[in-house]
Amino acid sequence: MKNFIQILKENNLLKIIEEPVDVNLEIAHLAYIEAKKMEEGKALLFKNPIDKKSEKKYKFPVLMNTFCNQKALNLAFGRDFNEVANEISKLTKLHIPTNFKAKVDFFMNLLSLKNIPPKRLNANKFLYNYEILSSLKELPILKTWEDDADKFITMGQVYTHNLDKTQNNLGMYRLQVSGENELLMHWQIHKDGANFYHEYKKAGFKKMPVSVAIGGDPLYIWCSQAPLPKGIFELLLYGFIKKTPAKLTPCENGVFVPFDSDIVIEGYVDLEEFKIEGPFGDHTGFYTPAELFPVMKVEKIYAKKDAIYQATVVGKPPLEDRIMGLGTERIFLPLLQTSVPDLIDYKMPENGVFHNLILAKIDAKYPAHAQQIMHAFWGVGQMSFVKHAIFVDKDAPNLDDYDTLIPYILNRFCIEKLLISEGICDQLDHASPNACFGGKAGLDVCDKNEIEELEILEDEKLRELFTSEVELIALKQFYKECKSPIVCILLDKKEKISQIFERLLKFKKHFRILVFLDANNKLENPYMLVWRVVNNIDAKRDFFIQDKRLGIDASAKGEIEGYTRSWPKQTDCNEGVIQDLILRNILENDPQLFKKFEIVG
Repeated sequence: MKNFIQILKENNLLKIIEEPVDVNLEIAHLAYIEAKKMEEGKALLFKNPIDKKSEKKYKFPVLMNTFCNQKALNLAFGRDFNEVANEISKLTKLHIPTNFKAKVDFFMNLLSLKNIPPKRLNANKFLYNYEILSSLKELPILKTWEDDADKFITMGQVYTHNLDKTQNNLGMYRLQVSGENELLMHWQIHKDGANFYHEYKKAGFKKMPVSVAIGGDPLYIWCSQAPLPKGIFELLLYGFIKKTPAKLTPCENGVFVPFDSDIVIEGYVDLEEFKIEGPFGDHTGFYTPAELFPVMKVEKIYAKKDAIYQATVVGKPPLEDRIMGLGTERIFLPLLQTSVPDLIDYKMPENGVFHNLILAKIDAKYPAHAQQIMHAFWGVGQMSFVKHAIFVDKDAPNLDDYDTLIPYILNRFCIEKLLISEGICDQLDHASPNACFGGKAGLDVCDKNEIEELEILEDEKLRELFTSEVELIALKQFYKECKSPIVCILLDKKEKISQIFERLLKFKKHFRILVFLDANNKLENPYMLVWRVVNNIDAKRDFFIQDKRLGIDASAKGEIEGYTRSWPKQTDCNEGVIQDLILRNILENDPQLFKKFEIVG
């Protein structure tokens, strides 16, 4: 990790903070705000982390925002991530060579794969070159959000293997501190680590060995979140990208981890013990609820004498995970195209928090081709978690040219081309009435459709009409120049939104799409509106279609809708902490940035 920090410094991508900063909220809040600067943001190295409550000074610095922008991602890869994507694309298109040059190219491609498998070292390096820590208290583990249950390890590389050690897995799961030498393992039900857990339990074992590595080569972390098929070890990607194998060393529990890890926590998951884990402010921008998860008993903690503790902060977008997601999006496009050959491109907007919104460009060749690909998406690996997908044809604008793409979509919007389905969803999703599965929606705008012309009114005039039927707080139309503007309405909900929608249908000649939101939203901030809408809806429950009009209930759900789960709070910075950091000249006061990304509630 020290080598990569030097690389970041040489490329003017590192900000060093010498002042003592608290591991409780302060470090995370600073990293959270720095990430909002997008491509201008930097990695942050906190040289003197402290815990004010326990009056403790930590010996290990904290690195945040490692993947601060695209340049940092390329530096971690050792080359441009698009080059990696192109290389994978070529491999997926290998054919039987027909001439001498083709044969040479074919065998050169195969030869390039020889360094992919990780290399196992014989010795346990940690016994000789690392110091042993007495407990987790020696590590500057962060409390990220005010309502988090405790401190969490947020960038831990969790290494596991199956019973016969023929399959290895690397995942990145949050780990809540629940004791001096105890962690709670938040592996979701769809993850490989959880699958191994059930394998051990079914075989009658009481313990499952687990090791958690922190730091080392930053590419390990990117690999840990890569959506590879079940059974494929994530560090194979490391060898493919770096052209040199990852070097692994064994822990005393038999689990192999990278030899250059800064910190290694080894132990086992107790297969018979569960504890309440959470709440935790997660990457959706909302707190996930407290639930039972397995307990990891820590047996040894190794640390380099000059170790760097690596962490991340998740919450409302944009954050560091947008850059990690960008690398995943580009590199896995050619692999996705092997299952969906008519897929030209796809995009995961960061304010759609990845699984909540996908844009896809396809070569539509026949009627319902987009619907066919929708079902393919919902059946391929982690793409099956996607809640909302919009499909455009090959002649559409570039998927990241939102200013041109959104009008293109709205000018082709046709309610008959909206497919409502149901399937699995991310375990962190809060909108669906059931944990882990719920409604999905796919929109096909590949064809030009003959749609009824609307009589578009000015916002104030439309609000006057609507107010005759329902009490509104605010109304704003987006993309009024399009055939299907998006009308957003803020209201203090006192009845079912479906009933309000039905009453407003008397004015249907003036709208095609109505989106209903709670009063605390800011209509002048479309970036955060998109984030909140795609987070808060379950298409099967919250889409209302009548008279070729679409109503979307993006409000918080409760008794009115028969929602029996607990609707979560969103992640907001503590205003007192923000003001104190500003007064101490550690944080720049930037009201415009704070307002744009709703830093405080």
